[in-house]
Amino acid sequence: MKKLLLPLLALSALATPALAQTGTTQNPNRIDGYGAPVSPSVPVSRAADETTIDIIGGYYQQTGSHGAVEGGRGTQQLTDVPPAIIVNVPLDTVSRLSVNVGADFYASASTDRIDFALSTPSAHDVRIHGDFGYSREQKAKGTIWGVGTGVSKEYDYLSFNVAGSFAKTSQDGNRQLSLAGQVFFDQVTLITPIELREPGNGRGKSQYGTDTRQTYNFTATYSQVLTKRLQAAISTELVSQNGLLSTPFHRVYFRDNPAQNTVPTLSDNFIPRFPTAARIENLPRARFKYPVSLRLNYYASDLVQIRGFYRFYNDNFGVVAHTFELELPVKITPFFVAYPFYRYHTQTAAKYFAPFAQHSINDTYYTSDYDLAALSANKVGLGLRYSPVYGIGRFHVPGKNAQGLPRVMRFKSLDVRYANYQQTGSSIYLAADRADLKANIISFDLGFAL
Repeated sequence: MKKLLLPLLALSALATPALAQTGTTQNPNRIDGYGAPVSPSVPVSRAADETTIDIIGGYYQQTGSHGAVEGGRGTQQLTDVPPAIIVNVPLDTVSRLSVNVGADFYASASTDRIDFALSTPSAHDVRIHGDFGYSREQKAKGTIWGVGTGVSKEYDYLSFNVAGSFAKTSQDGNRQLSLAGQVFFDQVTLITPIELREPGNGRGKSQYGTDTRQTYNFTATYSQVLTKRLQAAISTELVSQNGLLSTPFHRVYFRDNPAQNTVPTLSDNFIPRFPTAARIENLPRARFKYPVSLRLNYYASDLVQIRGFYRFYNDNFGVVAHTFELELPVKITPFFVAYPFYRYHTQTAAKYFAPFAQHSINDTYYTSDYDLAALSANKVGLGLRYSPVYGIGRFHVPGKNAQGLPRVMRFKSLDVRYANYQQTGSSIYLAADRADLKANIISFDLGFAL
């Protein structure tokens, strides 16, 4: 039921190979109102013959006053703790296995309003996820291909996915074309607000129906080393979704609904009830997203790098968005890097969005979810990375290596990152109807090698 994202660990490393840094585009981030959650990512600056383990964690906290559960009015308070472990294992000199498993422990004041009874089980939930991949490199041909699968589960949501990828690098190593596809098969339990349930339908999960959604992602990226100091990558991330795209526990209130609100009166601290009845959010069952992005990396000196990113986003819901991002990694010492970053995002509203109680009952589709509102957002933060050549420390683990010696685990790197995020609603709305979400995110990555 979580309404927002996973914290973000877009970790950087100056030692990363040139094409590896520009070969992928940044994932869309639901905190900016579109796309899918960002998954934790592992730094790629690791030796190819090492087994690497990254322990990732963080804390995310947000506040706001336009929760979609209460029709665009009400708390958006949410906290999330998302630990994860990412393991990469070389099977031989050309193939690797990867495993990414983790969980999200979150508390959401907004989803607690589904049944208007505070501190119910809907206030807390856990999402568990696991992704598994296999890749094989043919160095003579300059190609890498991979396959993968994954699963994600929470109380009202079950998702499976399969993925495939292919990359071709030129003989001189200056150009690379990468293609990737992923298909998600989701099943959603139709938990609706308490006053909109069918008579006799209580709170038991087995009493709700289900619906499905399929998501098809295709990413194509072309990257090139333009000069000794400048690299560029252009990419597109096409997305097609079919099935249930609305959220069944999101209320929408109308300015002209003659039906009376039948929500039971409770002795709680909720805002006053709107006099007329709500309906369940209703959105089309097909959505197409077609963004394009450009990434530039410029090595200003041996100590300073400039990373720029721009993304244009459009979809058939009417959302048009622009995202700019700038990151400035600075090498303080040979092993210590600080990388301040800034991200600006602006978007128009979906044609199906209206603030609280401003839809008409004659509308075919309607939502008051502020992910689809017109807004701008700023995210600013700082990351610190410490990665000495011989590691931070080492310790023995069970087992022996190929030479019969005790196996040694090395603590290779430490990354810590903080970001502050703030939304500002568009002036096309009244002041009380403008987005006001604020969030703080702190995350870390402990990198080990075996």
